[in-house]
Amino acid sequence: SPDDYFSLVQATNPFITVEDIDGAFSQLEKEKADSLLTCVRYKRFFWKEDGTPMNYDYRNRPRRQDFDGDLMENGAFYISKVKDVLKHQNRMSGKITVFEMPEFTAFEIDEPDDWMIMEKLFRKYILKDEQVKQAPKQVKLFLSDVDGVMTDAGMYYTEAGDELKKFNTHDGMGFQLLRQIGIKTGIITTENTQIVARRAKKLSLDYVHQGKGFGSKLEIALEICKLEGISIDEVAYIGDDINCIDLLTAAGVRACPANATWRVKDVPGILQLSTKGGDGAVREFVEWLIAGGYCKKPIPSELKEDKWAS
Repeated sequence: SPDDYFSLVQATNPFITVEDIDGAFSQLEKEKADSLLTCVRYKRFFWKEDGTPMNYDYRNRPRRQDFDGDLMENGAFYISKVKDVLKHQNRMSGKITVFEMPEFTAFEIDEPDDWMIMEKLFRKYILKDEQVKQAPKQVKLFLSDVDGVMTDAGMYYTEAGDELKKFNTHDGMGFQLLRQIGIKTGIITTENTQIVARRAKKLSLDYVHQGKGFGSKLEIALEICKLEGISIDEVAYIGDDINCIDLLTAAGVRACPANATWRVKDVPGILQLSTKGGDGAVREFVEWLIAGGYCKKPIPSELKEDKWAS
């Protein structure tokens, strides 16, 4: 109806939150304004082409922290009533109020290079806040890649041509901690070797899938979820290379070792561990899950007394 509100939301600004929209409507009603636009406070000094300052006295230049700055449109959204838009043929009219947003929301996506800036800002300011607000997901299945995660990604060969891999006992204890609290464990890896099969058997993993590459790791994980009667959102996965990205993107909780490739580190919401693959990265992820409330805490005294378990 003509008395309904019309909101123009700019698709090029990805930082708009529910709180912004709610806050803007509350301010519009409180101030009994006809229109609202969003702005950021820009504490910069501007000049005209003729050499005269626009917003400050250069003879008494203030410190930026003491400078009120100016309000600049950030193009996030505008609000007016339908009847006013139709009458004035403009997104704003009458009494206008300004809804101030954080300075980082001044950025917009207009060029391809803007994506890189936006992704960094989005992870820092938006995803971080969402993760704080939400209760931790309860993990029911823990999956891991092998090479570059459980190993250092090195390929070692003897003079006889035998292939060797170096695993970390701290990771083994991490898998044991998960088993003790009832979380199913497994590996999905591109390679297919007896070394990995023996390691998996020693760790008593519930699921072992070798020879799985691009596009199939997620498919395997979904099959396991179906068998367990859980959703992919209840899966924690750690991977390090591009053939892990499909599953990392889908998993409820995702992590990568410190030496993962940059494409993996750019996966939204991924936990970048401080430990490299083969140096205990899996264990660090497990400890992080336990400390963060993603699963219940194990009782060390109830662990199996098996010195070879890890």
